[in-house]
Amino acid sequence: MVERSVVAFRIEAAGLVSGWATTAAEVAAWCSRDRAPVPPEVVASWSGEPDVRAYLLLEGDEPVGYGELWLDDEEGEVELARLLIAPRRRGHGLGRELVRALTGLARRAHPTVFLRLVPGNDAALACYLGAGFVRVAAEQEREWNAIQPRPYLWLTFTA
Repeated sequence: MVERSVVAFRIEAAGLVSGWATTAAEVAAWCSRDRAPVPPEVVASWSGEPDVRAYLLLEGDEPVGYGELWLDDEEGEVELARLLIAPRRRGHGLGRELVRALTGLARRAHPTVFLRLVPGNDAALACYLGAGFVRVAAEQEREWNAIQPRPYLWLTFTA
């Protein structure tokens, strides 16, 4: 069995990660952009944003997943964001493994961890529910969506 680990994002992996979302729909669900593919320089730039910590899920030495923690020290919370698994590795539990690992890292910074996803992304929703997330209350979801460019499903970690 090949060992898996979560490590800090490496800029040289940006080209690989950018190729994992190949359609406009995949890109929209992943990072809310409107065209595929996301240029490698854009992926590389995300890890340089303030309060963003980007990570890779490695299988051996091979990147097979990508995800970010968006830290909000003022609110005392962390959002898991831009989660993506390599296309040929989807459906094998790697998404849940990545989400669990990132949630563990997030909780070291703040106890409140949440994420959002585009409605209709049933595979991602099943992954997040399986990793211990639950939907936030409808009233809270409406409040959070009021300032968003589009509606999302919002989930929080409860375990």
